[in-house]
Amino acid sequence: MQSPKDYSIDHQPVSQLFSQPQSADEWEQYRLSDEQVTFFHENGYLSNVKLLEEWQVDQLNEELAAIAEPSHPGNALFYEFHSNESSDPDAVLFHSLGHWRITPGFHDILWNPAFVMAASQLLGNQSVRFWHDQLFCKPALHGGVVAWHQDYSYWTRTQPMQHLTCWTGLDDANIDNGCLYYVPGSHKWGLLDKPELAGDMEGLMDYLNEEQKAEFNPVPIEMKKGYGTFHHPLMVHGSYANTSERSRRAFVINVFADGTLSNTDDVLLEGVPVVHRGNKMEGQFFPLLYEAENSAS
Repeated sequence: MQSPKDYSIDHQPVSQLFSQPQSADEWEQYRLSDEQVTFFHENGYLSNVKLLEEWQVDQLNEELAAIAEPSHPGNALFYEFHSNESSDPDAVLFHSLGHWRITPGFHDILWNPAFVMAASQLLGNQSVRFWHDQLFCKPALHGGVVAWHQDYSYWTRTQPMQHLTCWTGLDDANIDNGCLYYVPGSHKWGLLDKPELAGDMEGLMDYLNEEQKAEFNPVPIEMKKGYGTFHHPLMVHGSYANTSERSRRAFVINVFADGTLSNTDDVLLEGVPVVHRGNKMEGQFFPLLYEAENSAS
């Protein structure tokens, strides 16, 4: 049997999912306003940014249905694959990393102009390099939680902390079906210990001081499918169970500013060659997605 193609060798779009801007003027349509950037830095997040048209969402959902099957021929290319990361069979959380290697659509969303332009601006107008992707899917009626956490608490194997997360819904997301919640301002709390991601929703509370507990006022991020929300690497966020009759599917793209280094001599992602401590994160598995005009890279 022929081995499936590994799209990580392609560092440019391979399909017609997006049209790439050919001039500075064409890029301008994707630029965030100064007010949006200011809101992000003050609150730690920026939500309801349109990233996909409905037909693009439909294509990605078709690809997701295929690769979610454990028998899919590209399954070996995942860094992680959990048909249910929760230990509770009645609280299902499908979670995977590495799908950008498997299908053209999930590969090409990394180069979505609306995404990379916003990411560069929110990183301080720096060049943007890919870290890794994720899928978080909660089925109807028994979808599990994603416990309160900070992304960077799982990422200290890379430094300095100049990371950014973008969560995009492939279904309409609201309170009923387990939308994302943020704790505004929590990105200023510093690095906290990390809980079990699909464990106790409130596990992070054991690591908060009384002042942080008093400021713990989560807000729901309800969005239509195709819209994305960006957050700071120290933003405390999570999502409750899906007990509705609708699914809640979403993909996540994690990036960092070009120039980020490995902080370990251990494996960074399963199946990816070691990037030794102090060496730049680059190469086949960490492609440059957007080069800022002021970049020296």
